[in-house]
Amino acid sequence: GLMVLLLAYCGMTTLWADFPVEALEKWNWVWKALVFAIFLPLTLRTRLRIEATALFMVLSIAAIVIAGGIKTLADGGGYGTLTTLVQDNSGIYEGSTLSMVAIASIPLILWLVRHGTVFPRSKLVMLFAGALAFACLLIPVGTQTRTGLICIGVLAILMLRSVRYRFLYIGAAGVLARAVMPFLPESYTARMSTIRSHDEDQSASTRVAVWSWTYEYAKDHPLGGGFDAFRGNSFTYRMKVAVDRGGVTSFETQEVTDRARAYHSSYFEMLGEQGWPGLALWLWLHGLGLWQMEKLRRRYRKRAKEEPRPGDEWKGSLASALQQGQIVYLVGSLFIGIAFQPFIFMLIGLQCALWSYLNRVDAVKAVPRFQRLAPGGAAASPT
Repeated sequence: GLMVLLLAYCGMTTLWADFPVEALEKWNWVWKALVFAIFLPLTLRTRLRIEATALFMVLSIAAIVIAGGIKTLADGGGYGTLTTLVQDNSGIYEGSTLSMVAIASIPLILWLVRHGTVFPRSKLVMLFAGALAFACLLIPVGTQTRTGLICIGVLAILMLRSVRYRFLYIGAAGVLARAVMPFLPESYTARMSTIRSHDEDQSASTRVAVWSWTYEYAKDHPLGGGFDAFRGNSFTYRMKVAVDRGGVTSFETQEVTDRARAYHSSYFEMLGEQGWPGLALWLWLHGLGLWQMEKLRRRYRKRAKEEPRPGDEWKGSLASALQQGQIVYLVGSLFIGIAFQPFIFMLIGLQCALWSYLNRVDAVKAVPRFQRLAPGGAAASPT
């Protein structure tokens, strides 16, 4: 229902968009992503269909990630230069987006290898899953995106809730991180060091300036300016630049003027394009998904302790995997404008399908508070 409302509202804002031609170009793929996500839960009525959809998503990402992982091992990659399945730098092939999607897919990979039935658990399946998860971790290195590094950190923290031996996990993660440091490309470590201070990096400084402009724009346009409203922005900001004076490096503050810069954040993308109502719908949609997956996770964790049932293991685990993937997306999308990325809407469609399926086939039946007694004091059969 929330996706239907979001679809209708996006259609309305497209009618009064600041840039009608450009808005229609984005609308042409956004409505398809939303309609498919709305339709998806209506078809996933069995466990096999839910699992097959998760498997299809993972293998589709694998086609891109495996190529990128091999090239990263071969030459180290590079920011904006790593070519994956096709030579493109837009959509899911854009470096930061691909890094986020790759890391968000790892929980689904781990769930499939543990509970999948299409490819039953075996040494070959476990080997492929391990190699694929490793390739997903290599993508942020190959693309040299700071978003990918942040997503890895977020996922590492989230997995603390699901691992059995937490101290062993923390120790192993620390040792692994320390061991891979010498093998990372120098260009990668240099780029990651710019996370500490945004005022010395033009990309980060531009983001802050665009966010400030978008907030002011939303004050005057509370209903949004339609898709690609960022094309009307213009702003000046200050940043530190290194100046070499006869072998002595000093930092000076310079003014930089920029125009038509993208939002670089899904949250500000929604605010600028769809206004406060669109942002509220989008946040409500994601918040509800996180909450429902948490309820399912807790339900089956409690049941496993109090009343274990055969065949319940996959249910809470899948809810946890979908929740982890969504949190990785929500953190990663703080820094990239991917509010309508089809991958996340397919993930939400899976959440809707899982919630509906489990409530239909596995909900706890309510016990009647009062029971009518048959003649003679015996309990009558329920009518």
